[in-house]
Formats: sequence, C-alpha cells, structure tokens
Amino acid sequence: METWPGSAYPLGATFDGSGTNFALFSEVAEKIELCLFDDSGVETRVELVEVDAYVWHAYLPLVQPGQRYGYRVYGEYDPKTGKRCNPNKLLLDPYAKATCGDIDWHPALFSYDFGDPLSRNDVDSASHMMMGIVINPFFDWAGDRHPRVPYNDTVIYEAHVKGLTKLHPDVPGDQRGTFAGLAHPSIIEHLKKLGITAIELMPVHQFVQDNTLLDKGLRNYWGYNTIGFFAPQNSYSSTGDRGQQVQEFKGMVRSMHDAGIEVILDVVYNHTAEGNHLGPTISFKGIDNRAYYRLVDDDEQFYMDYTGTGNSFNVRHPHSLQLIMDSLRYWVTEMHVDGFRFDLASTLAREFYDVDKLSTFFELVQQDPIVSQVKLIAEPWDVGPGGYQVGNFPPQWTEWNGKYRDTVRDFWRGEPATLGEFASRITGSADLYEDDGRRPVASINFVTAHDGFTIADLVSYHEKHNDANGENGNDGESNNRSWNSGAEGPTDDPVILALRARQQRNFLATLLLSQGVPMILHGDELGRTQRGNNNTSAQDSEISWMHWDTADLPLSEFVAAVTRLRREHPTFRRKRFFDGRPVKRGEGEPLPDIVWLTPAGVEMEPENWDSSFGRSIGVFLNGNGIQGRDARGQSITDVNFAIFFNAHDDRVDFTLPSAEYSSAWEIVVDTAGAEAGTGPRKAGEVVPVEAKSLVVLRAWIAPEAGVDHSVAASLSSLAGQAATPTVRPEVG
Repeated sequence: METWPGSAYPLGATFDGSGTNFALFSEVAEKIELCLFDDSGVETRVELVEVDAYVWHAYLPLVQPGQRYGYRVYGEYDPKTGKRCNPNKLLLDPYAKATCGDIDWHPALFSYDFGDPLSRNDVDSASHMMMGIVINPFFDWAGDRHPRVPYNDTVIYEAHVKGLTKLHPDVPGDQRGTFAGLAHPSIIEHLKKLGITAIELMPVHQFVQDNTLLDKGLRNYWGYNTIGFFAPQNSYSSTGDRGQQVQEFKGMVRSMHDAGIEVILDVVYNHTAEGNHLGPTISFKGIDNRAYYRLVDDDEQFYMDYTGTGNSFNVRHPHSLQLIMDSLRYWVTEMHVDGFRFDLASTLAREFYDVDKLSTFFELVQQDPIVSQVKLIAEPWDVGPGGYQVGNFPPQWTEWNGKYRDTVRDFWRGEPATLGEFASRITGSADLYEDDGRRPVASINFVTAHDGFTIADLVSYHEKHNDANGENGNDGESNNRSWNSGAEGPTDDPVILALRARQQRNFLATLLLSQGVPMILHGDELGRTQRGNNNTSAQDSEISWMHWDTADLPLSEFVAAVTRLRREHPTFRRKRFFDGRPVKRGEGEPLPDIVWLTPAGVEMEPENWDSSFGRSIGVFLNGNGIQGRDARGQSITDVNFAIFFNAHDDRVDFTLPSAEYSSAWEIVVDTAGAEAGTGPRKAGEVVPVEAKSLVVLRAWIAPEAGVDHSVAASLSSLAGQAATPTVRPEVG
C-alpha cells in the first residue's frame, strides 16, 4: 500500500478528491496501525510512522470513499493506572465521518476476561466491530442557507427520526424511519402547518445498541449512547451505510431549510458508549483512556460518573475539548445544522468537581466564531452533586426550563399554592434569567419531552405503566405531576374524555402563549399515547412510534391556530421582560405592560396571591406600541390581549376589566370550545370560563367602513341620485 507522510490536521479520514489523509491523536501510544478492510473482510495494516504533537498520520493516495477502516494502538496495558492499550482490539476512529455495521457484544470486544477486570484478553475483535468509513465530503447544497430564525420567533418540535416517520402512510416503506423519510414532503408540510420553525432531533450521532437491552429483546431507541461524534446514525439511512448516510442527512437538512425550518441536534458529549471499567474497548478506551475519560483520582481503574451511564467525558483535557469543538463546527459547517441541545450539559461544566459556568468549555464556545453563532440549548442538570443548574448557564445559552414544566403541570392539575410561580413561569421566568442579562428567550418552555409522559398520557394516567420495559416498573420517574382526569388509562366515559381534551388544549395553549421559546414534543399535537409508559428509551416499537392513522386531527388544527396567533402577535413573544409587578397601580397612571387580574376584573394586590381563588387568574398583556410582523410579513403594531386561566373543578365567571384596558373584547381561544367566535364583549361584562379551561381575548376593534364600489352604486351615482354611499365592512 503506497503511503505518503500526510498531515496531522485535520484529524480523522479526509478524502480530498484524490486520496485520503488519516490522522489520530494518542499521547500514550507506542505504535499505531491503520487497518484497511476489503469487502471480504481481508485486513491490510499500514503503520503510521509520522507523529506531530501526539498526532499519528499518513496520506494514502489510493484510498477512496467507501473504504472501511479502524486502528490498532500499541502501548502499555495497566488498568490500575488507567492505561488500556491493546492492539488486539480494533478501534473506531473518534473522528470517523461515517460507520458501517454494529458491534455484536462478543467477549473479544472486552480487554479483560469476564470475572477478572484486571486481566488481559488478547482475542482479536475485528470481526465483531463496527468500522469507520471514508466518505465523499462533496455535496450539492444548491445555495442552501441557514434560516437563522430569531429566538423569539422560534417554535421547536422535538422529534425522533424513526418514531416520527415509521408509520406515516405517505412515506414510502423503504424511507420510513430514516433521514429520507424525515425529508418527505408530507412530514415537512405537517411541520409547516403547525407553525414549527425548528425541528430538534433526538440523537443522530452514531450510537451503540446496549447488550443488556438486546438480551431482553429491547433496543436503544432514544440513542443516548454515542460512539461517533461526527457520524450520522447508520440505521437511519435508507440507502446504505458506506457513506450514503452522510449524503442522505445533508439532503434532509437542505429540504428542511427550503421550508424555512431549522435543524437542531440533541448531542451527547457528556459520556460515550464504552461504559465503565467493565465496558468494551471499542474506541476511546484503547486510544488514550486517560485523555478521553474522567478517572477516579486515587484509583484510575475506575471512572467518574456524573451521567449515570458509567463514564464521563474528560473536559479537562485539551484533546477531548478539541474533539467536542471540532465536532460542533463540523455539524455546522459541513452538515449545515442550526444549533445543538446539550444532553446533561452540567457535566460539560465540571472542569474540576463543581459545575462551573466559567469552565474552559464555555470559554471555547464563547469565542468560537462558528459555534457561538448557532442556537445553544442546555439540559441544565446531571446526576452529580449540585447538578441541577436551571438558570445558571452563561448568557449566550438558552435552557430547558424544568421549573416551567413542573409549575405548569401543577397548576393545571389543581395543586394549591402554585399561582405566584405560575405567573412567573408563563412570563419568561425573569427570576431565573434576568439578573445575568438574558432575555425571556433564554427559557425553553416545555410541558413534555421525550423523557416522561406525552401530553395525552399526562392527562390520562396518574401512575407510570412501564411493564413492557422489563424492569418490574422500577424505571422511569415516579413523580410525574400528572392527573388521570378521573380514570386510569383508556375510558369510554364522555365526561372524562371531554375533560382530557380540554386539558391537552390547556397545556398546549399555555405553552404556546407563554413568553420564551415553546418546545412541543412530537405527536402531542395529534394526541399520541405511549399507553402510560413514561420511559420509552428502550421501546423501538409501536409503543413509541407515532400512529398517524389514529391522530387527533381537531387537536392538530387547534395547535396550528394557536401557533398562528403567536406568530401574528409579537405580544406573545416579547424580546424583553415585563416591567409590571403584581402591585396596586396609582389612580390615573398609564397601563403597565402587564396587569394581573382577579376573576372580578380588578388588579391583583399582594394579599390576593394567597386568596381562595388561587387556582384562577387573569392577565392583561399590553400590546400597544409593540412592533412586529403579521403572517404575511406586513409590519404591524399589536393590540391588547387578556387571558383567563381557570384550573378549578367548577366554572368561574370572569369580569372583563374596565374600559381603560379596552372598550370591548373578542374571544379568540376557548379550550372548552364554548365561547370562541361569539361576538364582541363589552368592558365589565361577565365571561364564563368552564372548569379546567382557559380563554384568550383580543381587544376588539370595529371594522373600518369602506365605500361601496359595486356596479349598482356607480349606476346610482350616474343617475344623479344624491345619496350617502352604502357602508360595508372591508374584507381582509
């Protein structure tokens, strides 16, 4: 095999149109062999003799896209000191841009003999390994551009590539569950109809199937078990795993961008699929264990675990940080994604022990000219000490607001003493984000996500029903803040079904009309159920997939209407926090930007927040002077709105506030379906709000009068008939 010296940069396998450059970092290696495999499995080994700053490299002028490859790393094997080199184990390139195959969990994948973690196993693992693929990096992007939707205009849709598309009747069978299926016009049209501006994909980095799940007949469905931070998941490709997955992913992104939809990736840089000291040696462990993983300081045989998965990525080492940053830049520049949601992001801030928002990782992101310009969303917690960090990430970041989820759930199920916090959460959580200079959009608001109940299950189950997971119901969160509406699970009771329909609309309308950035879980707009299972991480089955044939279409229409209301009125997506406070306003003073109202239609006073009507509240949103654009892109000045929330078990009569707020109101949303479109209501009138429902009112403006330009009117004028022109309301 002809070999040239090549270059130490970039890391990974890089095809330049003629040949391929290979580069691998290892500080502990004594020798490294590049292993090339033909279609028959015959292996050719090429020793990398060039080393620059611990990067081993070579250029092979004859290697073309589609080539399978791996590495063998020679060095010291001493688990007690954290050294785990074993050349009998074929290793996946951490920078592989694509992979083929999967690991089969044969004992050869482990560097020790089962039962003796300090022993050494020298059985060759090549025939049991997934391998890296040299890819063709060239792609016709056809002028593709990032949509760059501002945060305050963003509506996120969290989705699973397979779950969203597997059962869609319009998607061709061979494309279901794949990137191509995601790009199908029927899927994109559904997203556009809903008003979605960004699809947040659950992990699509190459992940590994857990042997413990496979033994139970289950699979790693969610994908939070990454092994390749540059490679799109090969099982999500409809056309093959020899590099086709890269082209297919790029085609999907291009299609989303053509529709004005951003693509955000859920990324898992906090740990890898190699697990703890008992896990397999398939990549990082055998390349440079101490560089890539956090080891226990006084016993380096073992791994620090802030993630609950067995290991934690070593963000204290410069090459580990380089890998993360290189990966992020690659997905933005080469794959054209628009942002990232960081799983268990607190782990990335543990440079030493505590979570530190001034850690090197955040500094690197802050100064990076590429990564700093895309959407950065933190899951602001991990399982380590002090790991719950909602509100504590740097100003450049947005966060999944777990406090929003918990508070909104508690309010609508009727928990007492949540009114004050509910008011804070739906107005952007200023208590969490304002002090460090962030805006309401720092709060990614959600009621449900992949982890937990769907909204349909949130209103149908009090307890989790995880029997299918094979863990005797011990998995999944037990405190779901859910309420079954009067019956556990499926029921034919029309009263309960009507209540559940209202509750789903209450959650979705609250979410979409709160200040901040709303995130909808895929299928919630269609009433998707997981049959009470709140941990479907291993359920690659019809329990998790979206059933389009039983979709709740009226609910979908409702969601589309509310997102349209949000899009057309900047009052619901303000760029700054409200200045108003829940205190009494002086007589004659102008209306503040927000006013909290009692059901009697008067301003809330401090003592009211703990009063007997603590499950019902109204809010006035002052839209006067707020500039925005309507659905057609026309510049508009917004109008005033009022929202009445009633989480009581009985109807509550709300009195419309005095004429200084608006002389009349029109009801534009009623989750009980009783009052919407019933004509304008005058100030001081009573609006009944049904039990467990909300009503949104818009300040009513009488239609402008227009001159009748009909033929009949023209003929009358010509005939010399002096008359006042007929007045007709303008349409549009």
